[in-house]
Amino acid sequence: MPQRRPRGRVRQVLSPVTQPAATARHASQNKPTPPPPPLLPRAHRRSPSSSILSPLVAMAVVDKAVAGGGEAQQREPEPEPAAEASTFAELGICRELVEACDAMGWKQPTKIQAGAIPHALQGRDVIGLGQTGSGKTGAFALPIIQALLEHRQPFFACIMSPTRELAIQIAEQFEALGSAIGLVCSVLVGGVDRMQQVLSIAKRPHIVVGTPGRLLDHLKDTKGFSLTKVKYLVLDEADKLLNLEFKESLDDILKVIPKERRTYLFSATMTKKVSKLQRACLRNPVKVEVSSKYSTVDTLKQEWYFVPADYKDCYLVHVLNELPGSMIMIFVRTCESTRLLALTLRNLGFKALSISGQMSQDKRLGALNKFKAKDFNILICTDVASRGLDIQGVDVVMNYDIPMNSKDYVHRVGRTARAGQSGYAVSFVNQYEAEWFKLIEQLLGREIPDRKVDMDEILILREHISDSKRIALTKLREDGGHKKRRKAAEDDDDEEEEAPRGNRQKPRSFKKSSRR
Repeated sequence: MPQRRPRGRVRQVLSPVTQPAATARHASQNKPTPPPPPLLPRAHRRSPSSSILSPLVAMAVVDKAVAGGGEAQQREPEPEPAAEASTFAELGICRELVEACDAMGWKQPTKIQAGAIPHALQGRDVIGLGQTGSGKTGAFALPIIQALLEHRQPFFACIMSPTRELAIQIAEQFEALGSAIGLVCSVLVGGVDRMQQVLSIAKRPHIVVGTPGRLLDHLKDTKGFSLTKVKYLVLDEADKLLNLEFKESLDDILKVIPKERRTYLFSATMTKKVSKLQRACLRNPVKVEVSSKYSTVDTLKQEWYFVPADYKDCYLVHVLNELPGSMIMIFVRTCESTRLLALTLRNLGFKALSISGQMSQDKRLGALNKFKAKDFNILICTDVASRGLDIQGVDVVMNYDIPMNSKDYVHRVGRTARAGQSGYAVSFVNQYEAEWFKLIEQLLGREIPDRKVDMDEILILREHISDSKRIALTKLREDGGHKKRRKAAEDDDDEEEEAPRGNRQKPRSFKKSSRR
C-alpha cells in the first residue's frame, strides 16, 4: 500500500500517476536544486474524443448538460485554501528563478502565488481569483518559465490580456524573470507597427503576449506564425476578455490552440461568463481564491464627497491642494474628459497628463513612462488604465466620475495600496451619481465614510478654475475639437513639454485669492 502523503497547508489531490513524481520530489528535498515536475502528466491528458470539440461547441454541450442535469454536467471546482509560504523555494521554484525573484524584489510569495504555483508545477489547470495587486502575474509566469527551462521550444506559451498596457507589462515581467536564461518574448498589440511585430515573430519567441484582436490578425496573415504547438495558455483579466468586443476573436484563437495544453485563467472577479469559459476550456482545474467577494485591501483608506455637479472641478482642486507631491491617478468617464481635465489642471499649475484609448500606443506608453518616472505626478485616465497595471508608488486614486459598473470601482482603486502598502481613494459624487455609488457600497458590503468641506474654501477657487477651463476649451477647439480629437490626443505629450512653466500659477496660491 502506498504511503500516504502528510497533509500540508495547501490541499493537493494527486492521481495515482502523479503520486510517484510527488513522492520523488519529497525524497530529493536535500538536493540543492530539485528538478521541475513533468510538463504534461499523462493523468491530465484529454481523451481523443474531447479534442474534436471546438470551444463554442464545448460550451454549448456544457450549458445543455447543466440545464438538463445530464452526465456531461461539470462541477464547479471547489476553491483551495490560500496557502502561505515563506520563500519561493518552498513552493518548488528552481534556484535560477528564485534568484530572479530576489533581483526583482520579490522576497516572499503572495497568497495567490503560494496557492497557485504548487498546483501549476504539478501540471494542473488553475483558476486564480484575487484582488488587484495580489501578484497574479507572478503566479502564472514562474511555473511557465520553470517548465520552459526543461522543454525549450519557440511559441511555448501564449498569454492574452484585454489591454495593450497590461500585455506590455506582462511581457516586461516575463523578460525580467527570464533574463538570465535568454527568454525571448514578443508583444502583439494594436497601435504598434505591424512590420515590427512580424520581425519579432520571426525571432521565434518563447512567449507570446497579446490582445485577442491583433493576435488573431497575425495568426491569419503572418507567414510562419502558428500556435499549434503551444503548451501553456493564459487568460489574464478573463472577465474583461469575455466582453463582446473580444468574444469573436477569442473564440477563433481557442479553435487553433491545441487541446493538449495547460490553461491558467486569472481574474480579479468570477463572473458567470468566466465560469462558463472554465468549464469549456479547462480540465479538472484547481481553483485558488484569495477573496471570495469583491473587496478592497485593508490598507486602503476610502472617502467620498457629495458635490454639486457644477462644482466638481472646485472640489477636485481643493483635494489636490491638500496632497502636494503625491502620485495621483484620476479616473474620468470619457476620452474627451481626460484631455480637457489635463489641460485645465496644467493651466492651474499642476503637473498633469492624460492617457486614453484615443491616443496612439507610443503616446500612451510615453505618458505612462513619464508618470512612472515622476516627471508628472497626476495621471488622468479612463478605465483602459485601471486593469492590471502595476505602477509603483501610486499614493492616491480619485474617482472624478463614478463608474457606472460597480466592479470597475474595485479595479480603479486597486491601482493604489498594492503589495501591502497604504493608499487613499476619494470619490466625487454628484446628485446624478448617488445611486451608482450606493451600488458600489452594496458590492463592497460596507459604507464608505463621507467627508465634509467648508463651502467658502470651494467658492474661492471657482473663478480661477473657470478661467483655466475656458482656456482649455479654447485650446481644444483650436485643435479641431471632436473631429480631430485623436490627433490632438497624440500631440498631448508635446504640449506638456512645450508649455511655458514660468507663466503657470502655483496650485496652492488659490486660497490667498478672494472673490471679486
